[in-house]
Amino acid sequence: MATDLPRPVFSRCYERLSPRLEEAGMADLRRELLDGARGGVVEVGCGNGLNFAHYPATVGRVVAVEPEPRLRAAAQRAARAADVDVEVRAGTAAELSLPDASVDVAVLCLVLCSIADRARALRELRRVLRPGGELRFLEHTVAEDRRLRAVQRVADATVWPLLAGGCHTATDQVGDIEAAGFTVARVRRFDFPPARVRAPASPHVLGTAVA
Repeated sequence: MATDLPRPVFSRCYERLSPRLEEAGMADLRRELLDGARGGVVEVGCGNGLNFAHYPATVGRVVAVEPEPRLRAAAQRAARAADVDVEVRAGTAAELSLPDASVDVAVLCLVLCSIADRARALRELRRVLRPGGELRFLEHTVAEDRRLRAVQRVADATVWPLLAGGCHTATDQVGDIEAAGFTVARVRRFDFPPARVRAPASPHVLGTAVA
């Protein structure tokens, strides 16, 4: 199975845009996502490694998987500067090179919306999580508002996935997580970045589920 999914235009744009998003509040959301994590962690679709600086000292080791070569190289640089042990690997969510029940926490951060077979990816995360392990997620999601949901579906069917690295905004991440057999323990819904005019990617969810 191919482990590289090059998206050269998106990766360059994301590297330029992501520092501004961090300053706008994404860094705080990453800290909330990872607060209290402990033990062994797998992070799927780690991008350019912006989560790495926010892992607490209670985390023993992070295996981070990223299929986009340019972003993976940036993540490897971020891993060297992290306070916790981070190994960045090529790979995809559909096939993780980890043993069954081998990690305590799985992390999905702004990636599930771009995975074509979300059910398969979530099954794979359940496989590598120990029983009772945590899935932590911070994701775009389908809007609760009917009008914005219609806009999302039009965007997803036209230019949005091409511009945003395969992202599909009208995806029910919480529903997919529950359908994969996880029990959602907490979830918070919000818009990011906060704005008077909502964009297709404005609705987000942040939460924890248990394997």
